[in-house]
Amino acid sequence: MKTLIKNATVINEGETFKGSLLINGEHIEKIFRNADNQHINNKTVPLLSADKEIDAENHFLIPGIIDSHVHFRQPGLTHKGDIFSESRAAIAGGITSFMDMPNTIPQTTTVLELEKKFEIASQSSLANYSFFIGATNNNFKELLKINRRNVCGVKLFMGASTGNMRVDNNETLENIFKEVNLPISAHCEDESIINANFEKYRKIFSDNIPYKYHSDIRDEEACYRSTAKAVELAEKYNSKLNILHISTERELSLLNNNIPLEMKKVTGEVCVHYLWFDNSFFDNLEWRIKCNPSIKTFKDRDALRKAIIDNKIDLISTDHAPHTIEEKQQPYIQSPSGLPLVQHSLLAIFELTEQEIFTKEKAVEKMCHAPAKLFSINKRGFIREGYYADIVLIKADSWTAKDESSFYKCKWTPFSGVTFLNMITHTFVNGHLAYESGKFNDFLAGQRLSMHYS
Repeated sequence: MKTLIKNATVINEGETFKGSLLINGEHIEKIFRNADNQHINNKTVPLLSADKEIDAENHFLIPGIIDSHVHFRQPGLTHKGDIFSESRAAIAGGITSFMDMPNTIPQTTTVLELEKKFEIASQSSLANYSFFIGATNNNFKELLKINRRNVCGVKLFMGASTGNMRVDNNETLENIFKEVNLPISAHCEDESIINANFEKYRKIFSDNIPYKYHSDIRDEEACYRSTAKAVELAEKYNSKLNILHISTERELSLLNNNIPLEMKKVTGEVCVHYLWFDNSFFDNLEWRIKCNPSIKTFKDRDALRKAIIDNKIDLISTDHAPHTIEEKQQPYIQSPSGLPLVQHSLLAIFELTEQEIFTKEKAVEKMCHAPAKLFSINKRGFIREGYYADIVLIKADSWTAKDESSFYKCKWTPFSGVTFLNMITHTFVNGHLAYESGKFNDFLAGQRLSMHYS
């Protein structure tokens, strides 16, 4: 089937132009720029015998978002979310590919459990997918078995979070950085600092710690000390390391912005919520923004925004991590950390571009191009002829996010009540129109991501 998307405002590889796109089957066959549109509209281009036409006048056209950090909760935690429900929400949010984390039940720490997740996704995912294998204190030999052409990387918890997969054995850490031939994505928080801070606040408030102290308990020092250790190990062994969900200005001093992304060994990720919220939001949102690492200060938020422009931050992801409302509404100590984000992340970032925090070209670079480069994903993340037709159309039209209109299984969003100035109207996955104007075509178009490491 051929689909012609015409008269769009295309944002791709640092430029914006008026253009049209011909999709043939799973791939982009032809890109038409500027003056070519006149011929397309006049039907004078002979090869344009498309089965379906979409007039994208007043729409932005961008590559599908690649979200390199999600927790879709399957297997074992499917009351919170599952691969079908969350990939569905993802395509409504313009995310056409995702990489899922290993802290499920059972944990994804063996090749066997990893392949089981790939099999689940092949039967349930609307978006393209890959999965991290998780490191533990005693599964080093399993990590060495992984073929890096079909697995996105190793997830390393250097601090405990949901699932308690922390690796704290120094010999194991050294071996991982020295021997594992896969990109390492690390959650960096120092557990001893967090525990000491927690006990301090527990002595003051007993079991009734206010949510606003979450950013003091999981503080800047906990993040910096752990991140510094990870960077030190990566530099010692020349490892490929991606620091996940950077939340502080201080951590940025450990990153380099003077070389192209393709040449970087140590890279940094920021998540949408650290660019949007600061710790003053705890007064009203409480459990809705409790996450690990914690959301920090206004000063940290603004430094992270600037780091997008300066290329100290290399990519934007979500750390999508749903929990039910009933779980989240418990008192602070019992309330689990994590936010559902995939449906609203692209629009939140576009909202920041409307505020001129950074440009739409920069947003596409950090959400589409950068993860494709960083994980060497084959033929995705760009609008290029011959690439997979993972495409998103966005229209300037305001709407207000609400819990009840979210597609997450958990049915709530930290953006409830926020009015966005743009909306996603179409999402194509491998040339298949998976989402259109609030409606889904639940054909399982998602494919296993392949990597082209040399």
